[in-house]
Amino acid sequence: MNQELFFPHCNFAAIPPTYSGRENSKVVILPVPYDSTTEWRGGTRDGSRAIIDASRYLELYDIELAQEIYRVGIHTLPELAPDVSGPEHMTQRVYQVARELLDEDKVLLMLGGEHSLTLGVVRAYREKYESLSVLQLDAHADLRDSYMGTGFSHATVMRRVCELCPIIPVGIRSLSQEEHEFMNEAGIRPFYAAGLVSGEYSSEQIVASLSSDVYITIDLDVLDPSIMPAVGTPEPGGIGWYELLALLRQVAKSRHIVGFDLVELSPDEGPLSCAYLAAKLAYRLIGYMSYKW
Repeated sequence: MNQELFFPHCNFAAIPPTYSGRENSKVVILPVPYDSTTEWRGGTRDGSRAIIDASRYLELYDIELAQEIYRVGIHTLPELAPDVSGPEHMTQRVYQVARELLDEDKVLLMLGGEHSLTLGVVRAYREKYESLSVLQLDAHADLRDSYMGTGFSHATVMRRVCELCPIIPVGIRSLSQEEHEFMNEAGIRPFYAAGLVSGEYSSEQIVASLSSDVYITIDLDVLDPSIMPAVGTPEPGGIGWYELLALLRQVAKSRHIVGFDLVELSPDEGPLSCAYLAAKLAYRLIGYMSYKW
């Protein structure tokens, strides 16, 4: 049977089989439908599927990069089954899968799902890259030590990550006093959203804070709610599409991006354009990463 006659609906961007097989693909997408610690607007468990569904309508030719990005090879795994025994166990499950993919020399893109999942991926990357730093694009600091009875929450994820490697928070516009005090004590310098929008911070300043090997975690609430309302915890005053792309482009040119994730899309809380934006962002960032391949 000619497989080219069938629409590969489970593949990101409906990429043809020639460029989406696991063995020959440079990038592997891991969808993780999980949101057990979300307390306001749930539904991020549906985020990865919504992004993959929306990606079917992407133009595979990218205007900015003047290339068909998918030709690097992009394989989409089935959704990772949730571990119902708790977020710490789910983090471990994500780590195990990520570790296996890194052992295959794949570049991992995780689609969440809630932000707590990022810890498992970073743990795997930290074992491979000693000089790893994490660029956190986020409206919230996520630096609480514990939240709602667990240290493995969407609100604590970066506290756990910074125990593994340096973090550079960008786009922050909401945090608790506990988080503010911890950042001062730990020497973490955030790049607040207001400073990005006003021009107080430049992309070059942010890049200078990063190590040679960079993992990027993108909580979609870093974007302004006018273009990304479909998130679990929206905050006014976010950054725009072109501001985000300019930063990512600069990071890709100046540093080695080893992998990234997109998290916290809650598709029922906004129009379909939000899932499409997330899909386009993922595709474009893969293209930026290909500068170094």
